[in-house]
Amino acid sequence: MRNWDYRSCWLRDSSLTLGALLAAGYVEEAAAWRDWLLRSVAGDPADLQIMYGPAGERRLPETTLPWLRGYADSAPVRTGNAAVDQFQLDVYGEVMDSLNRAREAGIPAERHAWNLQLSLLGFLESTWREPDEGLWEVRGPRRHFTHSKVMAWVAADRAVRTLESDPSLPGDAARWRAMRDDIHAQVCDKAYDPVRNTFTQSYGSRELDAATLLIPQVGFLPPDDPRVVGTVDAVMAELTHDGYVRRYSADSTAVDGLPGQEGPSWSARSGWRTPCG
Repeated sequence: MRNWDYRSCWLRDSSLTLGALLAAGYVEEAAAWRDWLLRSVAGDPADLQIMYGPAGERRLPETTLPWLRGYADSAPVRTGNAAVDQFQLDVYGEVMDSLNRAREAGIPAERHAWNLQLSLLGFLESTWREPDEGLWEVRGPRRHFTHSKVMAWVAADRAVRTLESDPSLPGDAARWRAMRDDIHAQVCDKAYDPVRNTFTQSYGSRELDAATLLIPQVGFLPPDDPRVVGTVDAVMAELTHDGYVRRYSADSTAVDGLPGQEGPSWSARSGWRTPCG
């Protein structure tokens, strides 16, 4: 069942790629990707997709190909990916962060790019309180995933940073600052388990999630915050397996809606992604 078609461009993964390109000095390539992003996500913010085809295709229907055995008999073989129709709050944060990185790297800003960001923020302002499917693209019920809320905070935070660095841009910094503060307060209140001293996968849950390790990386809390330290300790104690880290609690069938268990996906030692079981 856990066999998917990944021949698409995920905005989430692409934001990491943009950061890598900029860090390596490939500014021209990063600028080209920024332009691709702006073309692909243009339009109604409510229609923003989590992924697109390499040429910006929006239609990626999931289809099963039963006549193919798949590599190492890993059936079913699929084309397309139904996750394209999911609601994933974190994507708005990744888009905002990517465009902010490009601006900070000196890539000439486009006026229409900022207008697009304002539209995305306006949509997010009215939707960040809603549950979603989360970055792991679960096929179970929507939840208030912690990582999703943190990335909604990132979207507001990057807007504030942009307006503070360039006051000539249109936008209400106080409005986005208030939104950022509201999200931060809610996450710290509802996503943190004070008894276990860890952030959990979603509000009110006991499951852990490796995605919460990104909390200090995106600036939501400092690395030495006791809640961050406790989260790292909890993930290492409960999600590691033979030196690797599972995405989330392996015995949680209520979250992802799929049979079987999730295999280790990130190496605890090197940080490289590995195939999922």
